[in-house]
Amino acid sequence: MKWKKFKIKTTTEAEDIIISTLYDIGLEGAQIEDKVPLTALEKEQMFVDIMPEGEEDDGIAYLSFFVEEADDGRLLLPRTDASGVEKIYVKEEILLCRVKEELETLREFMDIGEGEVAVDETEDIDWINNWKQYFHQFYIDDLLVIPSWEEVKPEDKERKILHIDPGTAFGTGMHETTQLCIRQIRKYLTGETVLLDVGTGSGILGILSLMYGGKRVVGTDLDPCAVPAVEENLEANHISPELFELIIGNIITEKEVQDKAGYGCYDIVVANILADVLVPLTRVIVNQLKSGGIYITSGIIDDKEEYVREAVEKAGLEVLEVTCQGEWVSITARKR
Repeated sequence: MKWKKFKIKTTTEAEDIIISTLYDIGLEGAQIEDKVPLTALEKEQMFVDIMPEGEEDDGIAYLSFFVEEADDGRLLLPRTDASGVEKIYVKEEILLCRVKEELETLREFMDIGEGEVAVDETEDIDWINNWKQYFHQFYIDDLLVIPSWEEVKPEDKERKILHIDPGTAFGTGMHETTQLCIRQIRKYLTGETVLLDVGTGSGILGILSLMYGGKRVVGTDLDPCAVPAVEENLEANHISPELFELIIGNIITEKEVQDKAGYGCYDIVVANILADVLVPLTRVIVNQLKSGGIYITSGIIDDKEEYVREAVEKAGLEVLEVTCQGEWVSITARKR
């Protein structure tokens, strides 16, 4: 499949208005390239503990829009009306002219920078599925983790098998921090365990706790994309959705999320997040744990172990174990 890429050089301040304006003429799904520093919320949702050093923001942004190209060279744009969404055909030069007209109109009342438009041809754009080439089946001890597009080998038929597709919510189990959490969950899980998973993502930790005999799971996540990811992975593993409740929101700062999750009702709380998020989380999450409940943390780079450990102990929790894999650390504690 061929696509045309319309790439616009503009300013960071004009990003949103240009995206909104061009959306109205059928250009959807903008790819943004800029040097704007990450917000606190964006950092919170990332899976790394040490942020890469970014270049200084120069105020310049590049917006790329991808449009499907038909065999005759015309471009296919979505059009929505009362009957639904259909594709309409438009010539490249007409669409390019329309884009330039919209940019010049915007230029009359705001700074859009150079506003240059470059058009290139590319192939096989698949934003949702391209990541699949990097995710293949693998083992965590005696557990086989496998995506839906791969087959279970005959020699693995008797293994415990987790079918997982991370989708746009991320989380495959390949990362050391996830594996540390899985091993600790299996160590402390019983048939009566009610587990709270903070930062659920694809649902891997909660789903595994149910597969290994846990009673019920509640998950929280900031990203609404976690909802369909968890639903699909529950179905793939033949687990009733009634056993897994997902709450979207920030359990650290939102009282409504804390209330919905409940207090003093979890045998295990697991949080595979950043060290800088674990510290404020721990002060809150201790209220969700039962007396004697287990708190499993990971996502901690080794030089931040003491930082998190201190927060855990200040919250009145007793550290039971510190486990490591590579440069990553998991701290397991118990509510006194």
